[in-house]
Amino acid sequence: MLSPESAAVVRATLPAVGGALDEITTRFYGTMFSEQPELLDGLFNRGNQASGEQRRALAGSIAAFAQALLADPDARPDALLSRIAHKHAALGVTEDQYTIVHKYLFRAIGDVLGDAVTPEVAGAWDEVYWLMAGALIAREARLYQDAGVDPRRPWRQWTVVERREETADVVSFLLRPADGEPVPPARAGQYVSVRVLMPDGVHQLRQYSLSGGPDDQLRRITVKRVPGADEAPEGEVSNQLHRTVRAGDELTLSAPFGDVVLDDSEAPLVLVSAGIGCTPMAGMLEHLAATGSGREVWVLHADRSPADHALRADTRRLVDELPDARAQFWYEQDAAAEPGAREGLMETEGLELPADADVYLCGSLPFMRAVRTQLLKAGVPARRIRYEVFGPDLWLAHAEG
Repeated sequence: MLSPESAAVVRATLPAVGGALDEITTRFYGTMFSEQPELLDGLFNRGNQASGEQRRALAGSIAAFAQALLADPDARPDALLSRIAHKHAALGVTEDQYTIVHKYLFRAIGDVLGDAVTPEVAGAWDEVYWLMAGALIAREARLYQDAGVDPRRPWRQWTVVERREETADVVSFLLRPADGEPVPPARAGQYVSVRVLMPDGVHQLRQYSLSGGPDDQLRRITVKRVPGADEAPEGEVSNQLHRTVRAGDELTLSAPFGDVVLDDSEAPLVLVSAGIGCTPMAGMLEHLAATGSGREVWVLHADRSPADHALRADTRRLVDELPDARAQFWYEQDAAAEPGAREGLMETEGLELPADADVYLCGSLPFMRAVRTQLLKAGVPARRIRYEVFGPDLWLAHAEG
């Protein structure tokens, strides 16, 4: 897809551009939000901006896309594009916003690299940008169409039927459509965006996995309160939901999106999670139980303690309902309080996991990297290991293969 002339220029300039991407994206976001602050209202998460996660994710995706084009000009990195497109669809991103991003991104490239950005260099990277943008626009249009969503009006009101305290820091909300219309279809493993009005009048968004079965007439999301740490601010959306939302209130949700979903297969299944990463796994277990699945299922979960393990009772119940399922938990503290649990960090060695299993990971990035390494050493093919990241995807460009 990338012209030979542009490929030669991108190959020659990728080290310089790649090395400056962090500075470029910092300047890009700073200028764009200074001139168009309305974009921070309901599109970009301020917490991800403050932590730098969004900036690093954008830089990484551009570099990964350019490298993929150079490796094979006729190919596209489908995993990268699919992940981004689903995130964008859950945010209501529209085609015209790519033009806004292009304007500020290329201004930032010129500001940072100066005279090195010749017309040939600008033209080559412009081609890279619009190849990526065009592929995303097309994918997002299909996602909106399949979901029956108008991207100009992507939000729907839901009534909180029940607020359920799961742990000291985790709460579940059971929801039904406020308009009384049917619940939109979803697949096990998908997430929704929740749009919340903050005290300063700005809307903020956060994605939460569907932690209940996708075939239910109710939706369940399970939210962990994110505290502030070091220089990182507390999670605005999670803390606002914990502090203010009660039964009878309304929440604003997107349609379900996400490409890390439970496939229709009879292959053995290994669900691996840590902390609040249990939420998509709970949704998958609910679906398996509701459909009477006979698949071999392993549920592996690590947490700080049994008291911190959200949805633990639900997980035990669902494992008991499935004919060929088992669970193994690891706790850093108080492991003796949970029958059969192991103390310490998750260690998969010696578990005799099925070699032909489909594996799903969800948890912190260090946790997923560690467990993925264990699984690869055990002979599980990389192509059979899928994962979900909460927030901007900082791992994809480095984890595939």
